[in-house]
Amino acid sequence: MAEFDTIAKHLIHTYPADFARFALQHDDLEVLDVIDTEQPTVEAHRTDSLIRVRIAGDEALVHHEFQTTDSTPPMPRRMAGYIGRGIEQHGLPIYSSVIYLRPEAGRTDPGHYIQERHGFRVLVQYQVIRLSALDGQRILDEGHSGLIPFAPLMQRPAGVAAETWLSQCVDRAQAVPMDEPRKANYLADLAILSGLVYKSETIMTIIAEETMYESSVVQYFTEKALEQEGRESLLEVLALRFQPEDMDQLASRIGAIGDVQRLKQLRRAAIQTSTLEAFRHLLDADE
Repeated sequence: MAEFDTIAKHLIHTYPADFARFALQHDDLEVLDVIDTEQPTVEAHRTDSLIRVRIAGDEALVHHEFQTTDSTPPMPRRMAGYIGRGIEQHGLPIYSSVIYLRPEAGRTDPGHYIQERHGFRVLVQYQVIRLSALDGQRILDEGHSGLIPFAPLMQRPAGVAAETWLSQCVDRAQAVPMDEPRKANYLADLAILSGLVYKSETIMTIIAEETMYESSVVQYFTEKALEQEGRESLLEVLALRFQPEDMDQLASRIGAIGDVQRLKQLRRAAIQTSTLEAFRHLLDADE
């Protein structure tokens, strides 16, 4: 889910007006700001986006939450928390939507949290948007750049094969005016999102492989995957050689290392060092 969150948030930061108008179905609004959504609580609660807008002279927040699957804990409870914290922190009306990316997700989401106990009633409502239920052709025709990368996840026109629809979405994305580096990233966003419903082989027959490799988005996720692989490999060596009792603490410390070469060095050290204490001294050098 992390890569889809990253892409969605990047698109919202780049095209906030497209997303605000999409959620509210209201063209007459002004985007004032996209707010950092790390909410300062004991646990980190990150909503996907908060867009501050002006509608009919009044300020408000437009909140989008992206989901690939049904949520645990249940989405109504999560959304009640996000909305409540947003109101508490910013003191503005908030219009919230949860956007389900996969076709099978969100079918049972009621779009509200309700509590009725002993004469007390709490009701928090939000909009449920399932992309698979939306008219994808309309999104392509309207040409809102922020939404086009999501079009492959939407309902295709009657009689149009899935691969043909993906090709039409890519053609429309290609037609969006922007420089080549941005275009490569834009197409990579579309390709990665498409991977929720299309096989990678299908995607790569339509989007040139060179375009994907040129994209900083793909390079970023490739680097993150290498980092994670390095951490897992290092932890596996430590577990096999030393069976450390404080594995969770070690995992937390190693999880903070983002340098692939350093992770490789530590893995070699974990294989060669004679004691766990000697390895800890090497790890301490990173802090």
